[in-house]
Amino acid sequence: MATAPTAEAERPRTASDKPVQNTRNTVRFLLGLEPVQVALDDPNLTLLEYLRVTARLTGTKEGCAEGDCGACTVLIGECQDGRIHYSAANACILLLGMVDGRQVVTVEHLADSGPNLIQRAMADQHASQCGFCTPGFVMSITALKLSLGEDAAADLPDRALIDENLAGNLCRCTGYGPIIEAARQACAQPLPVSWQAFSSTALAVLAGWQQDPSALHCQGRRGLFAAPRSTVDLLEYLAEHPQATVLAGATDIGLWITKQGRQLPVLLYLGQLPELKSLKNNSDTLEIGATVTIQETQPVLAALSPDLARLLCRFGSRQVRNVATVGGNIANGSPVGDLPPALIALGARLKLQGHAGQREIALEDFFVDYGQQDLLPGEFLASVIVPLKNDIQFYCWKVSKRFDQDISAVLGAFAMQIETGSVQRARICFGGMAATPRRAYHCEAALKDQPLDRQTLDRARDALERDFEPISDLRASSGYRQRIAGNLLEKAFLSMTGAQPAELYDGFLAPGHSHD
Repeated sequence: MATAPTAEAERPRTASDKPVQNTRNTVRFLLGLEPVQVALDDPNLTLLEYLRVTARLTGTKEGCAEGDCGACTVLIGECQDGRIHYSAANACILLLGMVDGRQVVTVEHLADSGPNLIQRAMADQHASQCGFCTPGFVMSITALKLSLGEDAAADLPDRALIDENLAGNLCRCTGYGPIIEAARQACAQPLPVSWQAFSSTALAVLAGWQQDPSALHCQGRRGLFAAPRSTVDLLEYLAEHPQATVLAGATDIGLWITKQGRQLPVLLYLGQLPELKSLKNNSDTLEIGATVTIQETQPVLAALSPDLARLLCRFGSRQVRNVATVGGNIANGSPVGDLPPALIALGARLKLQGHAGQREIALEDFFVDYGQQDLLPGEFLASVIVPLKNDIQFYCWKVSKRFDQDISAVLGAFAMQIETGSVQRARICFGGMAATPRRAYHCEAALKDQPLDRQTLDRARDALERDFEPISDLRASSGYRQRIAGNLLEKAFLSMTGAQPAELYDGFLAPGHSHD
């Protein structure tokens, strides 16, 4: 296997580079159990391209090059709390610099002296025809298997968990029945002893690397990839490179490279900043660091609302959720991002950090216009602060053409305080209805201090017409979006009262009332 020179060099910094930090000019990772060092000539190099072209590990396939089909699925191992945590990821949109200090496991590494238990299960169940998608399925099932407990019989996954773990993998010729059976068969068996030795050997290497304070700084002919290890150093980089692209999970930025063909000359990766990975419950607020992944935040946000739990399960695929970050889903400014409407309805605020210090703004004020956010030069998003309120009823729903792996046509989020059958206050936000996620201020005003009845609902639906003028595109027409927004508002009314639709059209929403 061809590798870059193994000597690590420290980059002497200039007088303006303060504070002084130790840096490395090579990306260092385990490929299976082989330590590899790569001097990045191109900061835009994807892990998939490295695996297939340089490492010649061609079991990892390129299908869509945008993180949808799962043919490129690999395992990323990271040292956490004295053990290696493995998660599935899409190699096609993961940049090579992002795996620094981690382990990369491909389908070739699973077979010791022959096919491993998951590969055998796929063959036993006749779950492969053309075989193009098979390595990706094997890796996703492996990630599922590794997430279970040691007692295989006691920790068998149910169908819903299998489906969730396979939702990011597409097969066009076999059908999913045999693949699901292969997952069941593999998960019912104990992990081979060889895997324990494999993981232990990797842990010793990664734990040693964790003690090295040097930060990645790869300056190549085609640009710079840097991964600062403190916010002070990040601010210095932002001052030196004001046009830099700030990178977190790459589930959006990766597509700029693979689908748009863009060359990003300076990439500043946030994944090595421990202060951005924290989750703090401060009794009355939940503070989520900007680089906390969607998968990591799922349990804490799901505890706030069952609707949030369902929404996050539909956020891309497991491979995407494992690397996509809360901060990235906000900072990219997408009008159809799944999290911002829900967090805006909950009253979330952003903590922004720059050379002048920290400032807080309401999340809805962050989105100025399409592609424009309230982020000053040299600033970055540090965390999201979500109020924990027990006096509101919260609901949110995503409407898209597919249940899994689809972008929202409309996402509606509703937070209301109800007392004695009337709306005391309301925060309503929609995604997909404007150039940015936007609150429905006219609708909120129409609801305030009004009873939960049909007349109030009719006035609030009419107010939505003044709040939004949605566009038509490939996902939905303007008229469809407007109607869906009104229907979701009606669904929120029904959910808050427990009424049936027939009661609404008889003129009542509150259960227990009789019609005169």
